Amino acid sequence: MKQLRHAVIRAGLEALYFSGAHVLMRPIFAGVGAIFMLHQVRPARSDDFQPNRHLEVTPEFLRKTLIHLRSRGIDLVTLDEMHRRLVERNFARPFACITLDDGYRDNRDFALPVLREFDAPCTVYVTSDFAGGCGRLWWIALERAVAAACTVEVTIGGVESRLDAGTPAAKQAAFDRLHEWLRGLSEHDMRREVAALCTQHGIDEAAVCGDLCLSWDELTSFTRDPLVTIGAHTVTHCSLAGQSEAAASRELSLGRERIEQVLQRPVVHLAYPYGDSKAAGKREFALAGAAGYKTAVTTRPGMIFPDAAEHLTALPRVSLNGNFQDARLLPVLTSGAATAMWNGFRRVDAG
Repeated sequence: MKQLRHAVIRAGLEALYFSGAHVLMRPIFAGVGAIFMLHQVRPARSDDFQPNRHLEVTPEFLRKTLIHLRSRGIDLVTLDEMHRRLVERNFARPFACITLDDGYRDNRDFALPVLREFDAPCTVYVTSDFAGGCGRLWWIALERAVAAACTVEVTIGGVESRLDAGTPAAKQAAFDRLHEWLRGLSEHDMRREVAALCTQHGIDEAAVCGDLCLSWDELTSFTRDPLVTIGAHTVTHCSLAGQSEAAASRELSLGRERIEQVLQRPVVHLAYPYGDSKAAGKREFALAGAAGYKTAVTTRPGMIFPDAAEHLTALPRVSLNGNFQDARLLPVLTSGAATAMWNGFRRVDAG
């Protein structure tokens, strides 16, 4: 199903490109700027099974994106500068912000050198448990477990299932089935089931954090670079909408407090984990504002329009998706045509 969805999205992007419709739509739907969303930036992997490919882009694709933005006269700015422009309604020049979620080590090793070439600032949203080495990047642990398996035995909805994982295609189907099931569980149940799968297939789930994420010591030196701003991404990377109000508030406040304590600098920008409508809605937007965040970003697709100043804790982003690393499509993404069609031609979704 996901493969079909990817094919449909690509077909839509290419239709906008080849028809030239994105050029006509740009004056209406490009807005005043965009916040670009990335996760990992690393050289391409050769593995046949890469279910989290959408979360990875290559340094070269990031470079092509920045070249494109510069070629269109788009200012590469910090979130603080974006906030200032929105509040002061200063829209003389279009802007773009680069954001990276979770706090991966490759953000320092591969993304930052490219960003330096263009003097492009970025915000890295840090999950404090990941930096502390005690978090669980369950989607990556799940990938490793399925990669190691020939079959996956699991009980889903009370029914014992045996999923084939003998080929890359079978592994992808098994991963998709498991991922969909796990996202529907409570945080506690999801973590229990992922732990069981890792144990079953010999995966050290606890090691994933240390393998991939910046530690507190590494973040301390990383943030000395003037291009880097650190934002918060909660304590545990849980779905806030699935938590009680008290628990969600704690995730928002304690996550930033831990970062501020270690880095000795204020943290005023937030990214909601998962960030879709199932994980963050009006309650979470209000909680982020009450917690004192200047901005908070979702994963809902969209450009930034002037009325975003009224929804600063519900900002949309444009995903640089690893499944669509095609420089031809960058003009479509920056035109706002793709996100406009995705959103039914609504500009702001703060619901």
